[in-house]
Amino acid sequence: MGFFSELKNDLSQAVNTLMPDDKADDTATLDNEKEEGLAHGDKAKNVDIDSMLNRLDDIKLDEASGETEPVEEEKAEDVKEVVSEEVSEEEKAQALEEEVHKSALDVMAELKQNAAAEAAAELEAQEKAQEEEELQELEEKIEEQTEDEIVAPEPQPAVEAINSANVESYAAAEAVAETNNTDNGGYNTMDFEQQTPTDETASITEGMVITGDIQTTGSLDLIGKVTGNIKCLGKLNITGEITGDSDAAEIYAESARITGEIKSKGSVKVGQSTVIVGNIFGSSAVIAGAVKGDIDVHGPVVLDTTAIVMGNIKSQSVQINNGAVIEGMCSQAYADVNPSEFFETLKNK
Repeated sequence: MGFFSELKNDLSQAVNTLMPDDKADDTATLDNEKEEGLAHGDKAKNVDIDSMLNRLDDIKLDEASGETEPVEEEKAEDVKEVVSEEVSEEEKAQALEEEVHKSALDVMAELKQNAAAEAAAELEAQEKAQEEEELQELEEKIEEQTEDEIVAPEPQPAVEAINSANVESYAAAEAVAETNNTDNGGYNTMDFEQQTPTDETASITEGMVITGDIQTTGSLDLIGKVTGNIKCLGKLNITGEITGDSDAAEIYAESARITGEIKSKGSVKVGQSTVIVGNIFGSSAVIAGAVKGDIDVHGPVVLDTTAIVMGNIKSQSVQINNGAVIEGMCSQAYADVNPSEFFETLKNK
């Protein structure tokens, strides 16, 4: 409001300073300008000062009457209302979002609880079914035991138990059991000869001394010393000392000292520097060491150049290499041709 009043005063002072006492000269000047017909808006220079002052008064009056302030206040109130409406909408949206989030969390929690409850119920059902199954199996076992007890005969009196018929049946059963099994150190086992040979190889190392019999279903490497009988379902390799009988599928002796019989289901090989005091039985034999005893072989016998045999040889055929020494009789008793029968047939002719 003070601004318009000051502007009016300034304009009035400027008008008073611009207008001189000789108004006639100015009037003449203005008339000359009109006559010359100046263009480009020279008429705009002759401003109606009074009209401008009146407008300022009107503006001032409007300001004094307070018409401007209500308009501005109304605009401010409208702006506040708009702002408040926007703020309320944002708050509503935020509240709605929080409510949706909370409901989603509640749904997830409920689903987890339901899943946990279902898993617990399923586990409980499985445990219950397992318990029922175990209980049923136990009942079946109890029933079987009771049936066996019912079927089992009642014990007989002592007088009937010692009846001769009962004693004979018991003795027969014991005889059958003894034929099927053998007592080995308190344990009933099958006959050793009926067992199946294995691929395992046992070893009696050098410096080891064993006193007692040895049985093995596999092979045996004997480097130490054994005093006792040896049964081996596999191959028996001897480079040590044995005082006792030896029985194996195959027997090979090299630089060994053996006192006892040698029985083999296969071949017997007596290497150089080996000394055997005992009889030899097998399907074939190759002798390169010293043997004091009879040799009974259903197959061929080969005496190498270093062989020394003091005993009788009974075989299918005999091959004596140059240098071998034999003190005894050689008989080809297992040969395909019988010499005595051959000559008897000739005699009868």
